[in-house]
Amino acid sequence: MKAMILAAGLGTRLQPLTDSKPKALLEINGVSLLEMAIRRVAGAGIRDIVINVHHFAGQVIDFLHKADSFGLNIMISDESDLLLDTGGALKKAAHFFNGEEDFLIHNVDVLTDLNINELIIDHQRSGARATLAVRERPTSRNLLIDQSGQLCGWEYPEKHLRVLNRDSIRGLRPVAFSCIYLLSTKLFEKMPEDQVFGLMPWLLSLCGQEGIRTWEHPAGFWYEAGRPESLAQAEKKLFFDPDSPVYIFEKRV
Repeated sequence: MKAMILAAGLGTRLQPLTDSKPKALLEINGVSLLEMAIRRVAGAGIRDIVINVHHFAGQVIDFLHKADSFGLNIMISDESDLLLDTGGALKKAAHFFNGEEDFLIHNVDVLTDLNINELIIDHQRSGARATLAVRERPTSRNLLIDQSGQLCGWEYPEKHLRVLNRDSIRGLRPVAFSCIYLLSTKLFEKMPEDQVFGLMPWLLSLCGQEGIRTWEHPAGFWYEAGRPESLAQAEKKLFFDPDSPVYIFEKRV
């Protein structure tokens, strides 16, 4: 299996930290977000990774070169000229996944002890076109799933917005998207013609016709290092063991 790490974001919520470097190279206890994501993916046995870049792309490329790509086969999907959003990023990198049935996607700013191997096994057993890792936690935007874990819609309670894309839906439950997921390469043929498009609107448009399912990972830790305060919290809570495939651990008081 191959993987993609999404690392092209502008990191506007992290300014001024991202005024001179990309979000992917911000550090927690001396380790960059990008290195953490790479080591987590590699710990699941994945050695072929594509990383998209845009903001200060040269810095990311230099970082990987100096690290000798951590001994992995790492390719760059360069979005320097145009930031493509998540869906467009996957579409641009589609050729990297030729010959694969499924591939893993991991946001660079997600820090969690989610078991990637268990997610992969669950996805492959299901035969689904997509499996999104989710859990119950506070969030401003929820995915809506049915009793079998199928994706049915999305809601933004603060703005009183709700989108449902499956008929005859009962027993909907809100869950939070953990930003780690698997897609079948067969979904590439379902992508819109647009060059720039978001992941979630696209998946929601498919959930009435394709098997878009979720996998709830057990209670553990999950941080999105997208704001200075969340970076500071992770700095206090996390430590890293380069000799462990799990790599990221939460400190116990």
